[in-house]
Amino acid sequence: MVRIVIVDDEPLARKKIRRLLKNDPELEIVGEYGNGQAALTAIQENPPDVLLLDIQMPEMDGLQMARRLPVERTPYIIFVTAYDRFAVQAFEVHALDYVLKPYDGERLQAAVNRAKTALAAIHERDWAQRILSCLEDLKRPVQYLERIPVKRNEGVYFIKVPEIDWIESEGNYLRLHTGNTSHLMRETLSNLEAQLNPQSFIRIQRSVIVNFDRIREISPLFHGDCRILLFDGTELTLSRLYRHKIPHLPGRIS
Repeated sequence: MVRIVIVDDEPLARKKIRRLLKNDPELEIVGEYGNGQAALTAIQENPPDVLLLDIQMPEMDGLQMARRLPVERTPYIIFVTAYDRFAVQAFEVHALDYVLKPYDGERLQAAVNRAKTALAAIHERDWAQRILSCLEDLKRPVQYLERIPVKRNEGVYFIKVPEIDWIESEGNYLRLHTGNTSHLMRETLSNLEAQLNPQSFIRIQRSVIVNFDRIREISPLFHGDCRILLFDGTELTLSRLYRHKIPHLPGRIS
């Protein structure tokens, strides 16, 4: 849908534009204004796709208004005016078209169709660029955390991720277990999990992640749960809801 704003100090002129464009299903007139300042304020807050703009208006004329439009998202400007002497100045402010009064529906529609074509080209380029960006992201290797900073005394201590045995959630904090020591950090388990290599760190229950390289043995418990024994002797429970996280876990463990 192409969003249009009409700016003309003559109510009859605005009414004529609405009447000539009312049968175009691809258009939506989102505003109309009788002076440039009111229109400029509205457009700065919510820019349309196309601006149908008169030139001769009191206080702020159409050319002055066009020069003050937001640079980052200037709508396509179609001047609709009774004065042809402003044509050169109109195109100096990058107007898309210049429609002289009196005009008919065919001439106005032709100008609007030019805007539609220009907008479609932009959307096509944007879509192509988004696809290219996605393809580039797919080519780019995922960067997982290599070190995790945690507060220690008055400073910050960096834990090498491969040295972590397992991680457990404690309210709004996480406890990172490394050998005989542990470190507390303020983070959620889900956020940290998303930054760890899923081939190495596996969630085994809602509140626990384990380093797969630290697992020594997995044995069955009850109701599909399993006992996980780490090399340092730590025992953890693999919930049946997370069994699929363990690669190549034999089906006979139940």
